[in-house]
Amino acid sequence: MKGRIYIKDLKDHVGKEIVIAGWVDVRRDQGKMVFFDMRDMTGRVQCVALPSRAEAIEKVKPVRLEWVLKITGIVNKRPEKNVKAGVLNGDVELEVTDIEVLSEAQPLPFDMSLDGYNLELVAELDNRALVLRHPKIQAVFKVQETIIDAFREFMKSNMFFEFQAPSITPAVAEGGSEVFKIDYFDKKAFLSQSPQLYKQIVMSAFERVFSVNKIFRAEPSATTRHLTEVVSLDAEMGFIDTWEDVKDMAEETVKFILKQVQERNAEHLKLLKADLPVMIDKTPTFSLTEAQQKIFDVNGRDIRGEKDLNPQDEREICEIVKKETGSDFVFIYGYPTRKKPFYVYPNPANPEFNEGMDLLCRGLEWLSGGRRINKYEQLLEHVKIWDMDPKKIKMFLEAFKYGVPPEGGFAFGAERITMQLLGLKNVREASMFPRDMERIDERLSE
Repeated sequence: MKGRIYIKDLKDHVGKEIVIAGWVDVRRDQGKMVFFDMRDMTGRVQCVALPSRAEAIEKVKPVRLEWVLKITGIVNKRPEKNVKAGVLNGDVELEVTDIEVLSEAQPLPFDMSLDGYNLELVAELDNRALVLRHPKIQAVFKVQETIIDAFREFMKSNMFFEFQAPSITPAVAEGGSEVFKIDYFDKKAFLSQSPQLYKQIVMSAFERVFSVNKIFRAEPSATTRHLTEVVSLDAEMGFIDTWEDVKDMAEETVKFILKQVQERNAEHLKLLKADLPVMIDKTPTFSLTEAQQKIFDVNGRDIRGEKDLNPQDEREICEIVKKETGSDFVFIYGYPTRKKPFYVYPNPANPEFNEGMDLLCRGLEWLSGGRRINKYEQLLEHVKIWDMDPKKIKMFLEAFKYGVPPEGGFAFGAERITMQLLGLKNVREASMFPRDMERIDERLSE
């Protein structure tokens, strides 16, 4: 819109007549004067229609919440007694000289004010198109934007090359049955569970690579921490010495993300009353067996010998580590080889266990990764053991015929991290348009 001034910049135009455009956020009639707040993507400002401007008063009379307006007005300093310190435009207001209605809005179906908004999650998702305008909902996705931006920034600063992996694949990379099958012309194909195989291929050419991709999991449950479609942040790196090189890179990535969220989203964190998790200089690290032993020693619950940590185990080891070290994070490594995908590197000293790892935070898995198999013959052996069809991953295997360095990588979901950072109760709150077994925009039961 030509000549439009963004609300955040009004302080630079005191005494001038300018044009803004946006939505009516709040309306207050006081005698012959009408006060209303306008918002755009940059902030909010109080507007006032004075009785001395009869034309403006007449035009503002029918205006209601969420109407879209083009406002012409004079930027004035607020009286000293009305100044709101520490608030954008707390010291200025806009004296309305003219109003143009760009779009009208129907009456709101519920209270959209900051203090009055109290929708349950189901109602919130049913009204997603409207509630995305609420500052608390926007704050969630402003934080998520920073998480993704910070991941990308850190990767690029460490010489990682960005690529986009396909969403349609001929084979299942992660194994298991939690995969969406699709008809691809006259062939069977799948929605990608992970860009894993593709990022290893690309790594074999570019050494360090990352991707920000949608992935799909046919999760047959409706839990608070699973979605069928998520944004996966993936990294892969060559020429590593051990799996700990991957762990260190993952740790530094998370540290950078936390720092950026703290710096860029202070107002959003305050609005959401969120306390960021604590990551100490060196994140505590335990093998699976060590973690199980620690749970037994501290809590007396014997899970020694189990093949994995269940949700209760994850909560307990995080609580123990927090109490002992102050860290909200803990790395767990050394899972049974057959519990991880075929490409995870088995420990040479004990092939029954692998060099895969998970990063847990506040009782929930944040990140998975580790060292990968880089030798062609060993990969072929694992393909057979995992009962996979090598023809389905021919292109992946082809890369390893021609020399691939020792390598590893990690991945984490943007929605789950957003949920954990902000203390949200359900991962659906961290997805702008969540997909689960009960919802594709609308509830499937309806």
